[in-house]
Amino acid sequence: MSPEPENLNVEVTIHDADTAILAVGGELDLDTATLLHTHLANQIHHGRLHLVLDLSGLEFMDSSGLNTVIKATRETRQANGNLYLAAATPTVHRLLEITGMSAATPIHSSVDDALKAASSASDSTGEAS
Repeated sequence: MSPEPENLNVEVTIHDADTAILAVGGELDLDTATLLHTHLANQIHHGRLHLVLDLSGLEFMDSSGLNTVIKATRETRQANGNLYLAAATPTVHRLLEITGMSAATPIHSSVDDALKAASSASDSTGEAS
């Protein structure tokens, strides 16, 4: 048995000292939410304050997955950073909209747009990029 759930894949790319991109693919649900939260918390622990969550490969997200995104948003903001949602599939985008999450954390159309927003936030707070 693999220690990583087979129906969720998380690939982490370090963009710069303050920013990481986490590409999520598969299903984010009760069985896999802890895996994503572990990856997100690890990036915060290593000083990356701006986390871009690439949702382009995410086929499904339930309330457990949504809770993980909400928790990560709160944790990054407490660390003076932010979580940036990017490239959500139509199904995930709809969930984020009907729950009001998209109002609190905008959904960027692409990873590049999310990185630009993260860079602008870093520049406005005086952080080095």
